[in-house]
Amino acid sequence: MANTLQTVRKSILTHSQSQSVRVALRGAAILNQPRFNKGTAFTAKEREIFGLRGRLPSRVNSLDEQCERAYAQLKTRDTPIRMNTFLHSMKDQNWVLYYSLVAKHLKELLPIIYTPTQGEAIAEYSHLFRRSEGIYLTFNAADKMEEDFLEQTRGRDIDLIVCSDAEAILGIGDQGVGVRAICTAKSALYSLIGGMDPARCLPISLDVGTDNQKLLEDPLYVGWQHKRVRGQEYDEFVDKFVQLVRKHYPHSLLHFEDFGVTNAYKILSRYKESHAVFNDDIQGTGAVTLACTMAAIGVTRTKLPDQRIVVFGAGSAGMGITKQLRDAMVATDGISEQEANSKFYLIDRYGLITERVEHTHGVRDDVKAYVRPDSEWTGVAHDANAEISLLEVIKKIKPTVLIGCSTRPGAFTKEAIEAMAEGCERPIIFPLSNPDRLVEVTPADANEWTKGKALLATGSPFPPAKMPNGKDYIIAECNNALIYPGLGFGAILSKSRHLSESMIVAGARRLAALSPALEDPDNALLPDLGHAPAVNFEVAVAVAEQAIEEGSAGVDWTKEEVRERAKAKTWVPVYPDLVYDEAGMK
Repeated sequence: MANTLQTVRKSILTHSQSQSVRVALRGAAILNQPRFNKGTAFTAKEREIFGLRGRLPSRVNSLDEQCERAYAQLKTRDTPIRMNTFLHSMKDQNWVLYYSLVAKHLKELLPIIYTPTQGEAIAEYSHLFRRSEGIYLTFNAADKMEEDFLEQTRGRDIDLIVCSDAEAILGIGDQGVGVRAICTAKSALYSLIGGMDPARCLPISLDVGTDNQKLLEDPLYVGWQHKRVRGQEYDEFVDKFVQLVRKHYPHSLLHFEDFGVTNAYKILSRYKESHAVFNDDIQGTGAVTLACTMAAIGVTRTKLPDQRIVVFGAGSAGMGITKQLRDAMVATDGISEQEANSKFYLIDRYGLITERVEHTHGVRDDVKAYVRPDSEWTGVAHDANAEISLLEVIKKIKPTVLIGCSTRPGAFTKEAIEAMAEGCERPIIFPLSNPDRLVEVTPADANEWTKGKALLATGSPFPPAKMPNGKDYIIAECNNALIYPGLGFGAILSKSRHLSESMIVAGARRLAALSPALEDPDNALLPDLGHAPAVNFEVAVAVAEQAIEEGSAGVDWTKEEVRERAKAKTWVPVYPDLVYDEAGMK
């Protein structure tokens, strides 16, 4: 499988040759533009044409030489956050060098530019702030939103917009305008491993205030220091933004990130039929978990509807996973939605979500279809008003799949994991909470407590677990980065009117087909993150093919043309040949 993915990547790189780009900048102006800056890689001819001969040392470096020097500089940084800020500074100066360096050391540096290090960068955003990137749309300037939007996008072709209101950043909560750091990271990953031109990507902060008291009292906070706006005013602000995107960039993908669970579902539901929109916390997490589950049941030689699935944590991630698995059962196995719903057992802070819990505490609309009848649980708890615990659920229903997205470290106890192993031959256990300090159970413990029987995946990177036979069991990282850039690229490539559930399932199915465990059942359930660019290319092809097949694509070519069209569209970090465009100068 690794050889197949390497062949795919080589094919993309071979197809993506350096192209000529016309530039109307000279001297300091071109050096200060990260899209065009080459630093010491400017050729002698380019230095003469662009007035750079006296601004650069005489030696012309290759991109590989620049990467070698930059990597050595990076390794002098002694903490992940210092490495993070170094790389972001490089990105502000030279896009090609930044993306090329990270691509060369992808598995090592992905945790630095993304989770878990980016969480610290978000929390310290105002104190680390150096320069802006993208657009900040603030509630107290809503009347100027279109003017501000157009001022920053004039003359640009935009394929992708990544936006957030920062209410619910995974693991760290409300961080106000600091969410810009996750929007830029998500956008960067679309380019780094999704093949999208960074010049056509745009991160946007929707600053509607914050309820984080620490930020409200911080004199260095750079956002709007006001309590978070809610209700009708909030809805109107978001709608105004979405309508701007629809008006000026109707074929773009609008990626929603880290919205609070109530708003996340409401916004996704409101706009998913009128524009290509995507919520990574709901759909991305759901899609990669679906792919991981498909790979696991390929090992157990069962089907999705055969599973009894416990989801521990009913927030946006947990419900996104539940809905994605449910929809896949309906789409691929032809069972009814009601029957598919019956396969799930959701547990939140009040225990198993039953009719009693719904009556006593209330549940969100997206949870109602999964409420378990009280009659199923008569006699399980000694006290009729007591919560029904995870262990009690496991002992009664003998689940085949246990998924954790609760951010409650250690919630999957030894007794619970041992009960899982007693109930089925190869228990599928996915403790997905991240960062790693919040994981429900460590893979090493889950592997030991099941005597090596468990099929495991986590949301953060973990070292291999030792099997009883002494073999290392590679822990699959159920990371959205393995699928969301490909889902987005596929939708953009096909100019789809929306990102449908069937397109997402098609992408997940293609990812599952690349599972190393299908060749060796004791291997990882998902490909290594080092292969993420090739994996996402395959996902994008599957998504675009599905869009054409179902008639939602806005292109006039066939499924058979998709792969070559995708290669032609894929951006790779190589220096273009720059041509001075004197006519473009004012």
